[in-house]
Amino acid sequence: MTTVRTAARTCEACGARLARDRVSDYCGSCTRRLISHVAQPQPEAFWEADSIRTALKARHFGWFFAAYRQEHKPHVSQAALGLWLGLTQAQVSRLEAPDARPPSDLHKLERWARALHVPRSLLWFNVSHTPEESAEPTVAVSLDDVQRRQFFKTASVGVTAIGASLLGSTPAAASGPAKSGSTDAEIVRHMTETFRQLDNRFGGGHSRGTTTITSYLTSSVTPMLNDTSRTTAARSELFAAAAELHQVAGWSAYDVGNAADGQRHLRDALKLSQDAGDDALEAEMLAAMSHHAAFNRSHDVAVDMALASRRTAKRSGLVALQAEAAVLEAHGQALKGNTGACFAALGEAERAFERFVPGSGPAWLSYFDNAYLSAKFAHTFRDLGHLPEAEQFARRSLSMSDGYDRGRLFNTALLASILADQGRVDEACAEAAKAVRMSENVRSIRGGAYLADVGRRLAPYQTDRRVGVVYAQMKAVGVPTPA
Repeated sequence: MTTVRTAARTCEACGARLARDRVSDYCGSCTRRLISHVAQPQPEAFWEADSIRTALKARHFGWFFAAYRQEHKPHVSQAALGLWLGLTQAQVSRLEAPDARPPSDLHKLERWARALHVPRSLLWFNVSHTPEESAEPTVAVSLDDVQRRQFFKTASVGVTAIGASLLGSTPAAASGPAKSGSTDAEIVRHMTETFRQLDNRFGGGHSRGTTTITSYLTSSVTPMLNDTSRTTAARSELFAAAAELHQVAGWSAYDVGNAADGQRHLRDALKLSQDAGDDALEAEMLAAMSHHAAFNRSHDVAVDMALASRRTAKRSGLVALQAEAAVLEAHGQALKGNTGACFAALGEAERAFERFVPGSGPAWLSYFDNAYLSAKFAHTFRDLGHLPEAEQFARRSLSMSDGYDRGRLFNTALLASILADQGRVDEACAEAAKAVRMSENVRSIRGGAYLADVGRRLAPYQTDRRVGVVYAQMKAVGVPTPA
């Protein structure tokens, strides 16, 4: 029998030989250059390319983006470039369009030029400081190849076996039109969206929010779920809508310090998602369980739930969920001190996010974006003790959409805690003061916990006048401070 040998594949960027089972056309080192969230300086020859020179001579940064992406080895996607510049994929696409007007905002042009390390000699405007003159080097999320190999080896053991018992089977959908189920499900979803917006903006403690949701679940939703006259398809749709509402109820309960009710609502949400045969919702509920376990420092549970979420998210096909589940696993591993498994999971999150298209996915997943994922990266790096990287992502997390006031409070306090850990007292106090002011409009026990954590991290400097001022502000809103 003749064995057919296939030609060895090599990296399109650097020519290194690729492993036989590697899907990507690039080696690990070149791939990491794309997913580091930071543009790397390019060699002199790069800037001599005709397409680069033509775009910059035309003073059109949008066309320059297109040329930069194509000349970069490996090629950079619009989504990846957007990450480096703080733009969405759609914004990059619009700027690159052949008929697009050249961007003229000098503040943005300066920021983009610095981010992409464009030589000053090629620019038609002044830049306050160029990369080579910057006193503070850009920090990329990177590790040497030996560490990376060990990390992936460590993380691969036993991942697929965890959480298998949590995964339910998908019921077959019945044929024929639904009766009134679709209308009821739509009503539940409209109510859920109202509760969700209030929760995100004002916290779970707003005007008896948790009690109101629970009352609606008991009086209206439960009777619908108990109605067996609906078709299987209509019941599945209603189960999924009810699962979303239970999730909001769970978040709201946690926000007022009622962990027992929060766990119960999330368990109900998980069961309803499984009964509905909705893999995406099931993955979302497992992710929420992981998130809360990490917040409560239940490290093993956080990792187990994240791994279960990753498996179900993969089945759903939604890359946003795959990225979220992976970064939640990374945070859990960081809390456990498993550095290798942590970085492997971070790599998976980055690779999934590379395929994410903003605005895709169901409406309940609209919260997921660059800012959301950055906050999770910041938590992970902080708990690993990698503070420069944590700060980088914490600052990126503040570029969030309107309507997420509670999340902005969390992320501002997170940044303050990272600055405090670095001994940058003045900056930490400034960010902490911002977070305290935000807490006046957000009713959230979790928000108070974030602020109390900042207070603990500032404790080594409590004799400093600036820290004393922040402590006084915290006490005024009911946040305990170190004695």
